[in-house]
Amino acid sequence: MTKKEYNNNYNADQIQVLEGLEAVRKRPGMYIGSTSSLGLHHLVWEIVDNAIDEALAGYCDHIEVFIEANNSITVIDNGRGIPVDIQAKTGRPAVETVFTVLHAGGKFGGGGYKVSGGLHGVGASVVNALSSELTVQVARDGHIYEQQFERGKVMKDLEIIGTTDNTGSKVNFLPDPTIFTETVDFEYNILMRRIQELAFLNKGLRITLEDRRQDREKSESFYSEGGLNEYVLFLNQEKTNLFDTPIHMEDEIDGIQLEIAFQYTDSYHTNVLSYANNINTHEGGTHEFGFKSALTRVINDYARKMNLIKENEENLSGEDVREGLTIVISVKHPNPQFEGQTKTKLGNSEVRGITDRIFSTHLEAFLMENPKTARIIVDKGILASKARLAAKRAREMTRKKSGLEIANLPGKLADCSSKDPEQCELFIVEGDSAGGSAKQGRSRMFQAILPIRGKILNVEKATMDRILKNEEIRSLFTAMGTGFGEEFDVSKVRYHKLILMTDADVDGAHIRTLLLTLIFRYMRPLLEVGYVYIAQPPLYQIKQGKKETYLDTDEQLKQWQKENPNARYSIQRYKGLGEMNDDQLWETTMNPEKRRLLKVSVEDAEEADRVMQMLMGDDVEPRRLFIEENAVYVQNLDV
Repeated sequence: MTKKEYNNNYNADQIQVLEGLEAVRKRPGMYIGSTSSLGLHHLVWEIVDNAIDEALAGYCDHIEVFIEANNSITVIDNGRGIPVDIQAKTGRPAVETVFTVLHAGGKFGGGGYKVSGGLHGVGASVVNALSSELTVQVARDGHIYEQQFERGKVMKDLEIIGTTDNTGSKVNFLPDPTIFTETVDFEYNILMRRIQELAFLNKGLRITLEDRRQDREKSESFYSEGGLNEYVLFLNQEKTNLFDTPIHMEDEIDGIQLEIAFQYTDSYHTNVLSYANNINTHEGGTHEFGFKSALTRVINDYARKMNLIKENEENLSGEDVREGLTIVISVKHPNPQFEGQTKTKLGNSEVRGITDRIFSTHLEAFLMENPKTARIIVDKGILASKARLAAKRAREMTRKKSGLEIANLPGKLADCSSKDPEQCELFIVEGDSAGGSAKQGRSRMFQAILPIRGKILNVEKATMDRILKNEEIRSLFTAMGTGFGEEFDVSKVRYHKLILMTDADVDGAHIRTLLLTLIFRYMRPLLEVGYVYIAQPPLYQIKQGKKETYLDTDEQLKQWQKENPNARYSIQRYKGLGEMNDDQLWETTMNPEKRRLLKVSVEDAEEADRVMQMLMGDDVEPRRLFIEENAVYVQNLDV
């Protein structure tokens, strides 16, 4: 190392020691994943998880969550109440310690909670650190105690403010806008979906959600007696089930509790939801591995024993036996090991064997005792196997015809010149007219255009061989370079932004929903890494001389006209992107400096998938109700 390279100013003074909760405020993403909307809502789950832990311990049967008028969150439970006596190590009240010291809680020694979701003991203190204000009230020992904090620091010592015969805890926090710079606005539907999920996972627990914000008032209460059975029926409500009642099993080995409920539908897709101590393990883990290996083995063994698969025929694959399956797996573990604080994958090696043993034993007994249902399950797998082999042949034909090379898409894909995926964007555009404008208006350096004709195939109702025969879908798979389905490899992606740019009308929304369903089913990792976006083209152009104003909705137009009653202007309503010339399309929808893109999350795609199942399904009543509830949004139909 030369003297020039050596910086002799680097010494002990450059080593920072962050005290208390400063580290959380300095690097919030390490504790809550991000400071986006996802991280914002994670704050709620940290406090709710603590209340759920009281329910798991048998001391709480009602939790209330309020979005207050000032957009703060209040969580109330009727558990034992956070301890208020002096904690020996800190010399401060236990409730203060919980909210100001990382890794402080009743979940480490095994004495406070046998099973806990908030394992790391950082939840309450992290929420406190990232809130501009936090107040905790504890009902315990006949008294109501209160303590107040600001940005993790004590503002008011614990004091008694009243008396009560009840017990429980109440936490109110206001997220710090200097941390959550993207948004501090809580979304009711995000909270509602998770709370509904928690109610299914904890039968007998009532959870109430109420929005108290002006013009957004709403409340719902969730309670489930049937637990996972009801959850599976809820997930399958828009589908055709192959048998009426979900198969349910519950057992415990070595203090590890396992509960599973599942049901087959006539769908071609698998829906596996797994949880560990109520935490949604999106990335799966050992409990999913145990279930999958047991399911494949047991069904094949039964099919051979009953001579449903001949000696000269190969076994059904895991993919075959899971086709059309909706399953919820819930494991309760006294010492779960998660990958990271956001807890998306279960890592306990012993859980795989325990899940395999419990699931195998119960499933073997069920199949023998219920031959009619067993035959339905095996026949579904055999049909899936035939479709898989047909898809394999179609895939091989596709490779022979196109080599899956972009060069074989002339006149369809207008590629960009950059080869850096981080810089590249692919716009999926509806129709040749809009495709022409987009090709002319784009920046050729980093923006690629792929026009599609009409509405793509609804993949909910199609086998893989039919899907691969669809030219529009093949073009998208090929252009992205990632493969699809179980062969999908996100590391091979050619564009880090896949932008759906459809018309701002009903048909455009339908095409967008079909595309989202396709991506959700066969390219889901794109959603998980945040590569999928929706463009926001304007609906109206208002021209006043040389001044142009673009508006997105009828409501915005009415507001503009109200604010400009004496203005002289001309107005153009865009029925489609093809009506815009190339410079207008660039200026309003494609220019990175001015455009507005909506990033699509897995939850958004799940909702699109649910709506698609409902609108295209056989059950008329849910479709009628949906149209009635949403009719206000389709007043101007382009027909």
